[in-house]
Order: sequence, then C-alpha cells, then structure tokens
Amino acid sequence: MLFSLGINIISLKMRIPYTVLLVIGGSLLVPLSKIEALSFVTSLQLTPELLFFVFLPILIFESAYNIKIRNIKENKFAISMLAIVGLLISTFFIGFVGRWAFQLLGFDIPLLVTLLFGAIISATDPVAVLSLFKEFGAPRRLTLIFEGESLFNDGTAFAIFLVFLEIMLYGFNGVTTVMQGLFLFFTMIIGGGLFGLLMGFFFSKLIEWVKGHEHLEITLTLLVAHFTFLLAELISEKLVISGHHLQISSIIATLVSSIVMGNFGRFKMSVGVEEYMEKFWSYFAFLANSLVFILMGLLFTSLSISINVAILPILIMILVVNVARAVSIYGSIGIANQIKSEESIPLNWQHLLSWGSLRGAIAVVMVMLIPDDLSLPNWDYDFSIKEFITAITIGSIYFTLLVKATTTGKVIRWLKIDALLPHEQMSYFKSKALIYQSLNARVKELYEHRDISEAQYKTLTAKHQTLYLLICQQCNEKTKDPSHVVENMLRIYTLALQKIELKEIFRRGEINENIYKKNLLILETQTERVEQDRPQLKSLNAYLDSWLGKFKRFFLSSTSLSETQELYLYYRTQYKLINKVISDLALIKNSPLIEIFDDPKAFQNVENIYQYLKNKTVQQMAEEIQSNKDLVDDMNEQSAKALLDITQADTLKVLHKHEIISSKLYLLLKNEIIDGTPQALNSDASSKR
Repeated sequence: MLFSLGINIISLKMRIPYTVLLVIGGSLLVPLSKIEALSFVTSLQLTPELLFFVFLPILIFESAYNIKIRNIKENKFAISMLAIVGLLISTFFIGFVGRWAFQLLGFDIPLLVTLLFGAIISATDPVAVLSLFKEFGAPRRLTLIFEGESLFNDGTAFAIFLVFLEIMLYGFNGVTTVMQGLFLFFTMIIGGGLFGLLMGFFFSKLIEWVKGHEHLEITLTLLVAHFTFLLAELISEKLVISGHHLQISSIIATLVSSIVMGNFGRFKMSVGVEEYMEKFWSYFAFLANSLVFILMGLLFTSLSISINVAILPILIMILVVNVARAVSIYGSIGIANQIKSEESIPLNWQHLLSWGSLRGAIAVVMVMLIPDDLSLPNWDYDFSIKEFITAITIGSIYFTLLVKATTTGKVIRWLKIDALLPHEQMSYFKSKALIYQSLNARVKELYEHRDISEAQYKTLTAKHQTLYLLICQQCNEKTKDPSHVVENMLRIYTLALQKIELKEIFRRGEINENIYKKNLLILETQTERVEQDRPQLKSLNAYLDSWLGKFKRFFLSSTSLSETQELYLYYRTQYKLINKVISDLALIKNSPLIEIFDDPKAFQNVENIYQYLKNKTVQQMAEEIQSNKDLVDDMNEQSAKALLDITQADTLKVLHKHEIISSKLYLLLKNEIIDGTPQALNSDASSKR
C-alpha cells in the first residue's frame, strides 16, 4: 500500500494513468527483492483465490453500483451488441487468426489454446479508460456505453472461457460437446442474471429493515457483493440436474445484484449512509486495483518462460488482439446502427472504442484459474500451456496500459470527441468572467484592509479588468444564439437546485421512497434533455404513464399509500421544489451569479416557466384537497409530525456538535425524544419521593 501510494503521487505529477505506473512499479519489485532487507516482497503472491473471491467482487460492485438502469435501457441494444456479439467476434477472430499467424511463424499452437486466450483477452477493463474519458470530457452516452460493455462482457467472457476450458480438460465430442457448451453458456448468463436479481432485492429489503443502524447497512452492502459471488459459486458446484452441474455466473450475479442495489437498495439506506457509500466503495476499489496491478507486474517478471521465447508470440498476439478489437467494434456497432433501434453511434466514437480498450483484472483472474498441469496431446514445448497463455496475456495487458492508456487522451482530442456543447462553451466563458470579477472584488478588499499598496491595487485591477473584457469579447464572438444558451444553462442550474431540495425533503421524511424516485427520475430526464438541447416533456403525466409505469412495476417498492395520497404528495413536492427555484431566482439578481445568467430575456423566460408551473400545481393541489379533504388533512398532519421529529433530532445534533451540551446530555435528550418521556424530570421526582 505504501508503494502504491508513492506510485499514485507520481502519476498525479506526471498525469499518467496510475494503473500504468502500478504495473511498472510491480515489475520493479523483483529487482528490489534482491536486497536482503526487502526479500519478503516476493512472498506476496497473486493467487486465484485472492483475485477471484476477494478483489473481483469489490471491483464489480464499485463499477455497477452507480450504473443507472434507465441509461442501460436507453442503450441496451448497443451495450448488448458490444458485450455479447462483439466479444464473440473478438474471441473467435483471435482464436482462428492467432493460430494462423503462429503457423506462419513456425509455432504449432493448438486452436483450443488460441481460443482460450481469445476469451481471456477480449474482456475490456474500464478502470483507467473511464477516468480518462471523464478527464478529457468524452460524451456521457459514450462513457456509459463503454462502461456498460466493460461490465457485462466480463460475465460473457468468463462463461466462454469456462466452455473452452471444459473442452480442453474433457475433450471434444462433436455435436454433444457443442450442445453442452451452448447450454453451459446460456445457463451461466441467464441463471446468473436471475440469481443476481433475487439477491439484490433480498439485500435491499434487509437494508430497509435495519435502516438507521449505519454499521449494519454498510456491512450489508459488503455482503451483497461477496455473499452473492460466493453463493453463486457454491450453487454451481453443488447443484446437479440429470447428472449435469447447473452452473450460474458468479460475475453476472454480482453485477446484477450490484445494479439492483444501486438503483433500488440505495433508496432504502439512511441518508448519511447513502452519501458515504460512494466514497467507501471508491476507496475499496482503489485499494483492490492498486494491489492487483502491482501484483500483476510482479507476476510477469516471475514467469518461468524465457522472455526470448515469449517476445515473438507476445508481439504477434498484440497485433491480432488489436485487429480483433477493431473488427468486433465496427462489426457489432455497424449491425446496431443498421437496425436503428437506438440513436446511432458516430464513427469517431467507434474509433475511440476500438482504441481505448484496456485489459486488466478479469483477464488475470481467468489466467490464474487455468490448472498448472493443463496440457494437450500435441503440446511439445518446454513451458506449460498456462505459462504460455500467462505470458501473452500479461504482454497484451502491458501494451494496452503502456501504449493505449497513455495515448487515449490524444486520440480523444484528435477525433474531436471532447468538443464542448454550446452551453458548456458559454459556461466556460461566463465562469472565467465571474472569476475575474471575483478577483477584482478581493483585490479591493485587500486594498481597503491595507494588505496591498495603491499601486499594486491599480495594477491588479487593470490586469483582471483587461482579462475580463477579453473573455467577454470571445464569448460574444463564439456564441451563437446566446439567449437560448443562457436559458439552457439557467434551466440546468434550477434543475440541480430542485434535486438538492428534493433530497432534503426526503431526508426530513416528508415524502416516501416512491415519490422521491418519481421526482428524481423526472428531474434527471429533464436535465439530460436540456443538455442535449432536446424539447422538454410536453406532459409530465403522459411521461409517468408511459415507461415510468413499467419502471415502477419492476423496481419501485410497494407502498401503503393510496393512488390519491401519492398523487397529492407528488403535487405538494412539486410545489415545494418550484417555490425553492422561484425564491433562488430572485436571489440570483443580487448575487455574483448574475454574471453567468446576465441575459434578461432568458431569465424572464425561465421565471415565467416556473411561475406557470407553480400556478398549475396549486390548482391541481386544490382539486385534490377539495375532493379528498379529510384524507389530505390526515396526511398533512402525519407529515408535519415527521418533520417536527426530524427538527428535534437535527437541533439536538447541532447542540452536541458545537459542544453546547455534553455527550451525556445528548444521549439523555435523544432517548427522551425516542421514548417520548422526560427521563430527567422523572428521575428528579423519584429522588424527591
């Protein structure tokens, strides 16, 4: 960990992906271990069990937890084509072309060996590439498609890997083996998905039952990853039907359960835990990746196969793997674009997906699971099949890390994928203008407090004012239809305000989970539409009746509220969110943010929209109150009681945080709130008696 920390600090200074330097650093551990004081270093081995049962569930959960089902649904065809069809194309291309290339150079490598390697190396690793995508501003949809492919093709690749490994271990018996292989492949994928759904919803319910007990909630999220993984492996080992092991993919099961937890279970958590979860799992994944990539470098340098023998096969397979990736990307996405079931993927995106494909932990896991004594009748080399596959796998991983990862940023810029959207471009200019204005305001404060001289004050003010005028000029020259762009920026800002306020309303217990998710879903959809400069939803009710209804049937929890109660709560929440925006818009006029939103026409348009929405919502609430007065009064009373309880707890926390009351008093008052009984007064009365 200390070693990886040093490497990460260097990577930040050099602006190189840390996984790249970790592998190089791992390679340096071997010569360092020759020093007697550091000889213990090589005793830490990257075992299959460590990778498979400890690190892999962590990496899967962390990646899948933040994937939104709605975004997967919108790009399901593209992701499926890449994760299944594209991976199969890549696997068989590497298998057949790789064998042909080896034969040209005089290496008699059996087809099963190259097919096994194809399954191993075709699965992409999102760790380094996704950080680069975000750093260089790749479009959100492209990032999502790549992340979805990387997550789902892990399970597909592992299923194919096991099929080929079984054939190598038990032989090929024609049609029977093919049918068994297909059965194994589909049972692993489908069985893993169904089992993952079951475990995800089960653990989400467990979290709901222990809500408020933070340590238990966090522990259950740890369990959903590792317990799902281990139980899937146990079922695959023990479940026998008609003499055949019914195997399910532990990777797919963990992936699906993690997605369910991220889209369903996270709303069952306490607010504090839900906010902490991302940091908690992000650190866990950082630690796991650091150890895996360092040990990967250590593994490569400790191979028994000679580098003189391995170098030519490695170079051959690097070339074949890169061609296979290109063929699989252009082939699978070409089919997807022709079918036109979703928005087409541009050619420059395809170029980036073809180049920006790293390999990592999952490939090493599969290599480590190959039996040491695996052999074939015509294998006559001094090194084993496992050693050979390990060498070309690690060599291919090194190439993707050292060459592809370090050039991905340049490829993004070359393909102009990082081009700013109109509202982002204006945000850039407006933000710079605001910064220069803020600097001048601070310079004035410094001068008034006699921290700088008059000459320094004038020099700095003139400098910042010149920069301010220059950036304003550039903004005017490069922005088309500025009023429309400012309006979009303001709408994105107001939608963000609503999301923050919505979370606070949910924390206070004023709304249930269903109302929270319904409103959040609408706000996120509206934000995406504004960012893409697409028309807004004409009718929220029509939207809710279309696919949100389907979403609710599958993923929203059951509720004790009637349809009328939920509708009233929805309108009341909308009213509070709209009021929050209207009040904040009034404040913006007298705040520095007016520098960003300085277009009167755009500002007035947004104010008019929210005023219209407020009037409409008030009317809808009035209709519900008039037709269900007693029901609404009862709901308002319950809501007020819940809010007052939260207010008591919040006030108590503030008093304790600022040490106005001691820990003893804090616990005493907290118990009084829970029990509804003034314990201190009762004890005084008892002592007097």
